[in-house]
Amino acid sequence: MLLRLSSFPFAIPGSFLYCLFFVAHLYGNEEGRSNRETPIVRAVKATRPSVVSINGRKTIRDEDAPYGSKERFRKVNGMGTGIIIDERGYIITNYHVVQGVANIRVTLADKTQTSARLVAHDPKTDLAVIKINVEQLLQVMPRGTSSDLMLGETVIAIGNAYGYKDTITLGIISELSRTVEVSDEQTYYNLIQTDAAINPGNSGGPLVNIDGELIGINVAVRMGAQSIGFAIPVNPALEIVAELIRKDNGGRNSLPIIVSTDFKLDQPRLLVRKGFPGLDIQNGDEITEIDGRAVSNLLDLERLMIGRTEGDKIALRIRRGTQSHSVESKIVSQQTRSRTKLEIKVWDSLGIRLSEIPVTQFQKISTKFRGGLQVIEVRDGSQAMRQNIRSGDVLLGIHEWETTSLGHIAYIIEQEKILAKKPVEFFVLRNGEVLKGSFRLAALEP
Repeated sequence: MLLRLSSFPFAIPGSFLYCLFFVAHLYGNEEGRSNRETPIVRAVKATRPSVVSINGRKTIRDEDAPYGSKERFRKVNGMGTGIIIDERGYIITNYHVVQGVANIRVTLADKTQTSARLVAHDPKTDLAVIKINVEQLLQVMPRGTSSDLMLGETVIAIGNAYGYKDTITLGIISELSRTVEVSDEQTYYNLIQTDAAINPGNSGGPLVNIDGELIGINVAVRMGAQSIGFAIPVNPALEIVAELIRKDNGGRNSLPIIVSTDFKLDQPRLLVRKGFPGLDIQNGDEITEIDGRAVSNLLDLERLMIGRTEGDKIALRIRRGTQSHSVESKIVSQQTRSRTKLEIKVWDSLGIRLSEIPVTQFQKISTKFRGGLQVIEVRDGSQAMRQNIRSGDVLLGIHEWETTSLGHIAYIIEQEKILAKKPVEFFVLRNGEVLKGSFRLAALEP
């Protein structure tokens, strides 16, 4: 049998056409996947294992109780959703999901159930971090960015809607930068609006893009309306979460530099705001790796600080312009970090690095004064160099205050009269002789 097609001037065997159709249906596309496996299906596969259901009982005020009744409160079952952000069991959710819950119950994607503890929360943004104990590492939610969101782009919401675990809904981004007031105590700012169905129980769950990346945390619905839901953008949310994890780590240990996340480009970058003298790190450098793991924001940094102790060595990969290099540093305590911030300020403004001198050692230098700070380095082109301060000098005082400790320097720069834009006197000891000069401290950051 021959079949003539109007678009072809020649005959093709019908059986051959059937084979072609069968092969095309079997393979679906050039990657060998079925046509049923759409980008949406792949996005759900990539993200669903990192979504958990949260349940618990909480006590709430009974608004319907008669006036004067002793039963003013009642127990209710609460439900919500969470997102795994660290393989060791750290999970993001909304604070209102776990607020007042004595026993937070978490159900993982594999149906495993366990209890969680509340790590920390931020009432202003309604974000919270909870922690479960795990025997094996969990799958972390892939992260995207909310800096390049587009109106109309496809989004997917996953959550414990009305207690129906792992409910998946599809929609688009309807608008950005929404302000939503849900009560006298709670107002959300800069929210993503979506028409993907978000229902009670979705709170704390992920809003993901078509690439299967987290772009928001579902937080609220418009009661009485259809297809109007809201999510907290992932960029500011993860900055808050980083601080919450830092609280769980006691805020004790960190890097000896000041960093922040830059969201100006399509992808976040972890930038150095203030470098520490003695390290090959400058203001504006980008930290791309810590101990061989890629980092791009504060959450990445704080996750890597979990379990670290003061003095632990840490390897940083730094990008400066088009060049990259490695720097080895050490974890410092919060007390040391605070001192580091002060040293950076003094270095930036005056151009000197100072070190405390033990009392017994200072008495060998001079018995006329109670103490001083050793100048151990002077920056080229700085005020200190222009005032002829040298390495080895001992700073005795500034204005009317002595400088026997770094704490004195911290106190001095906070004084309003000192921060006024006028020169102040300083006194240094060199070879037994007291020398006097003046410089400005107004350039110091508060």
